[in-house]
Amino acid sequence: MPLKKSQRSLKKWTGQDWTTPSGKKSSETGEVYAPKAQIKRLKSTAKGRSKLARANRKKRAATRAGKQHARHGLHKGKNR
Repeated sequence: MPLKKSQRSLKKWTGQDWTTPSGKKSSETGEVYAPKAQIKRLKSTAKGRSKLARANRKKRAATRAGKQHARHGLHKGKNR
């Protein structure tokens, strides 16, 4: 039986290699988790590095405020 669209999406999502920009645990560094390919793409340009830095600042602020999730904006423009 073929997979539904949501199941295909989840399978693709779980197949990605997720990490932080430094490669360390997010609980130690306060950095965002993202697919390794996205991090590599963001690190390759100055605009991307500033986006990543802004996302990390928002993540750290949300963590300090006791929030589980941070609206950091790296997902903007994605069809979710």
